[in-house]
Amino acid sequence: MAGKEKTPKTGASQPSLAPSGERIAKVLSRAGVSSRREAERLIELGDVTVNGKVITSPALNVTPSDRITVMGRPVAAPEPPRLWLYYKPEGLVTTEADEKGRATVFDNLPPDMPRVMSIGRLDLNSEGLLLLTNDGEMKRRLELPSTGWLRKYRVRINGNPMDPDLEPLRRGIVVDGEAFQPMSVVIDRIQGANAWLTVGLREGRNREIRRALSAIGLTVNRLIRLSYGPFRLNDLKPGEVEEIKPRVLKEQLGLGDLEFEESKNPSRAPAKPARGPRVTTSADKPTTRVRTNPQTRGEAAALRSGIDLDAKPRPAAKATKAAPKPRKPSTRNAPARNAPVGGRPKRGE
Repeated sequence: MAGKEKTPKTGASQPSLAPSGERIAKVLSRAGVSSRREAERLIELGDVTVNGKVITSPALNVTPSDRITVMGRPVAAPEPPRLWLYYKPEGLVTTEADEKGRATVFDNLPPDMPRVMSIGRLDLNSEGLLLLTNDGEMKRRLELPSTGWLRKYRVRINGNPMDPDLEPLRRGIVVDGEAFQPMSVVIDRIQGANAWLTVGLREGRNREIRRALSAIGLTVNRLIRLSYGPFRLNDLKPGEVEEIKPRVLKEQLGLGDLEFEESKNPSRAPAKPARGPRVTTSADKPTTRVRTNPQTRGEAAALRSGIDLDAKPRPAAKATKAAPKPRKPSTRNAPARNAPVGGRPKRGE
């Protein structure tokens, strides 16, 4: 009927408001308590309380005003994300606690280090670069397969393979029903009964290089990780730690964001990759061959213009004002070429 209007039910036409704050597991991860997956496990075990109440489901948003504890300890506000390079020595386990009582990476860090998590792992018998962070979100992000960062290894094997022997690794190999992505493999040198290889891969399966080489009849007896994406081992010694400067960290992670956006929007111009530091190893390790980057403005300009820096240099152009040459003695009053020594004869001679 005219004049009658239906009164809308309370909240029927109102849009639902999303809960404020962030998921509890993400907050714990950002605070450096654990990874997000581990935080969810702690919640399910009843080790997390919010405002004095035990929670058992990660489906909860919290705000900075909420009081959170984990196993009775208050959770501090998250610190700015930080990243460290660590030379993991051989013989350490990359885990918080080992059920066999073996020494772990975290047992051997400097005492002034905050609580950190490893980004990826290196097995017990491997050494080299291991990234450490205080931020669970950074850990999760850099471990994602979609990041696709290249990881390079120096590998010593028992045997003297020929280049065609390594072709199955370059094409991609299946080991025990598990398919490995193609690897880049280069023979660096033969050293007696051993050979040194440089291996690059973009995934981090358990003991991937050892298992792949074993499948083609080669045994790894030393494995050193040289780089993880743009971060390099540099000249760190076993057990040493070096923090990445915030400016460098921002540049490198910002580059990763841009590349991810470009995959969605091809119209964007590709960003130039940031130049990483030179890779060096300690004196007792085999020399690593490195493609050097231009170190001066002149070299950089030459590379941009296509000039071959290895070509022989052309002779320099003559200067407009040459340096003054020493004057030759004047020949104006000099005797003729065939004149007798002593000059003109005197009268009467």
